[in-house]
Amino acid sequence: MARAKSLSDFDSFLSSREWKERSVKVARKIDGTEIESETHKVDFFKGQVAVEVEWNNKDPFYSRDLNAFRLLHELGVLSVGVIITRMDELQAIFDRLGSEVGKKYGGSTTHWSKSDPTR
Repeated sequence: MARAKSLSDFDSFLSSREWKERSVKVARKIDGTEIESETHKVDFFKGQVAVEVEWNNKDPFYSRDLNAFRLLHELGVLSVGVIITRMDELQAIFDRLGSEVGKKYGGSTTHWSKSDPTR
């Protein structure tokens, strides 16, 4: 699915400033045998800062990103992890635009309230 124009503009903004998609190869030694694996690809990475854009994903993807950030932080690869998602108020705007738009971006996707335990 094509990303919305505003997200495409955001991607272009970061890309033009040398932010790149990145995954990290990790090697572990288990009983003397080295096993190599690769982390989840982070949308944008520069220095020790990672940015994920989770505009319309389901909850498991949000958890995956948090776990990837935790691992990369423990390995000393990441100092700051940023997840950009949408506010709940945006759903009301989508709903007013028409039933198809509101249904497409429904409550099963990752909205801010699902990340904020105080709500």
